[in-house]
Amino acid sequence: MGRLRISSRRRGADGAAERMMALERHSGTTPAQVSAAASQALPDTPDALKTPDAQPSWSSRRRWLVPLLVVVLLGQMAVAMVTTALQQTPTIDEPVYVGAAAEYLYEHRLVHNPEHPPLGKLVIGTGVALADPQVDGSFTGDQGRLGRHLLYESGNDPWRLMLFARLPVIVLTLSFGLIVFAFARELAGAVGGLAALGLYAFSPDVIAHGSLATLDVPTAGFVLASVWLLWRARHRPRRYVPLAGVALGAALATKMSALAVVPVVAALAALSVWCARVSAEPAEPRRRTLLRAVAGAGVVVVVAIGVVWASYLVVDPRLRWAPQQHVPVVHGLRGLVVDLLPFPEAYRDGMRVQFGFENHPWEGFLFGRLYTGSLWYYLPAALLVKTPLGMLALWAAGAVVLVAVRRLRPAAPYLLVPTAVLLASAMLGSRDFGTRYAVFVPMFLAVAAGCAVAVRWRCAPVAVGALVLFVAVSSLRTYPYYLPYSNEAFGGPAKTRLRLHDSNVDWGQDLGRLADRLRERYPGERVWLVYKGSGVPSYYGVRATDPRRAPAREVRGLLVVSDSAAAKATGRLAELIDSSRPIDTVGHSITIYRR
Repeated sequence: MGRLRISSRRRGADGAAERMMALERHSGTTPAQVSAAASQALPDTPDALKTPDAQPSWSSRRRWLVPLLVVVLLGQMAVAMVTTALQQTPTIDEPVYVGAAAEYLYEHRLVHNPEHPPLGKLVIGTGVALADPQVDGSFTGDQGRLGRHLLYESGNDPWRLMLFARLPVIVLTLSFGLIVFAFARELAGAVGGLAALGLYAFSPDVIAHGSLATLDVPTAGFVLASVWLLWRARHRPRRYVPLAGVALGAALATKMSALAVVPVVAALAALSVWCARVSAEPAEPRRRTLLRAVAGAGVVVVVAIGVVWASYLVVDPRLRWAPQQHVPVVHGLRGLVVDLLPFPEAYRDGMRVQFGFENHPWEGFLFGRLYTGSLWYYLPAALLVKTPLGMLALWAAGAVVLVAVRRLRPAAPYLLVPTAVLLASAMLGSRDFGTRYAVFVPMFLAVAAGCAVAVRWRCAPVAVGALVLFVAVSSLRTYPYYLPYSNEAFGGPAKTRLRLHDSNVDWGQDLGRLADRLRERYPGERVWLVYKGSGVPSYYGVRATDPRRAPAREVRGLLVVSDSAAAKATGRLAELIDSSRPIDTVGHSITIYRR
């Protein structure tokens, strides 16, 4: 079993319990070995503390305390996400996914939104099905109009439909929290698991995007699940390697950005099988062990491909494909890769559309600078702004501990390499729209941060707990405005609009709140509106005119501008804003000016 180096931060019964936890976490330990080693650890406990009643009392408390804390952490996260889902109007991307989900469910055809595979929208579709909306099968518009038509023009209640569409993603997000806890507990014990779950459950980015009917959190969570299953495959490869392939396939069938991590997951599968064989059969020839490792990688990839095909077959068993938008031609190496991928034609056309998006001259906004194109450092800078300070500190500490502590070092490739590869891929993706493209970072690094309790310093658990509490306070202070969150060093959510834009701040989520604010504080006043979002203002009772279509001398009253539009304002709109006085803000995403 190898020589264990166990550092006890406590004395007496607590020290014995910690020895048992460390033995359970040790790589390669079987249940029988854990039992035997634990019995050897107990004699080191002072005799005075070995009374028949002392140990059962501690075990009894431990049995209910850890599950209770898990329930509390996930419970507050559920409340935060459901509250957010109830209060926010549709963001820019949500109607597209909800409309496509309804099309999959009721028309059984692949027409709109090919740039994203079907699985994530099928998950959203489970909520849509429960809402039982009226669907117009004769609609022939583009994917943006499709969602708005379903929400606002087909006799449906958009509040109810959006809530039901968001609920499956909320359930998935909570489930991924259990994976974060389980992964960290296996590495650093119950305390490490609770610390990791605390960071995950209070992450403003995870709460914000986990409460929307979008694809970013499901994709990241499926990748995390795949990596966790491969970590477990180091002991039971036959059980966990195929399951890891299913999880990887779910990620690939939800969002194409997960393709970047396929080589990493395949390599981790080979590593896990290799470690399992070396542990179980030390005398087995290295060549045979290597062949088994390669076969393990192959199983993961083949199963993942099968899941992608299955997601398309669920929508349409005949795999009919009639794109309703222009599919660009992709040349060079990218074109060759797309042509060789063993996926349905709809998937490969979706990749071509994605590559076309990357060639588009998008506008970006970072720290007050408006630019065209992309900046490679945009996502790291945005994460620095939008991540709680305590979380940043624990991410760094966890990464260092994973590399420095010998017992935890085998887990470093499973947590740090996928994070680095996915982040590098997102940084080169040419779309500087928000940290949602890097939402896998707070998931993976929460597990790494939980490992910070494994250092030999007696004060380590206290320090980790204090930082988690700091994160919790920072997160609770922004409630219920998680989307525009920024940490205290950058002025909090009220100042995010000065540094970032789009889904970092204003994604169209506060149209309903704007209607309430105008009705309560500014009844009867003339409203001029520049709104960036997919909602229909008139549905919520916002009667307004676009000020850019009227002479400047006629624009009098309230000028209401989405902060993303204000960040990019040029020409006429910039002049109107400069000559107006800000008097109010709605949800830290919409500013009201007086003219």
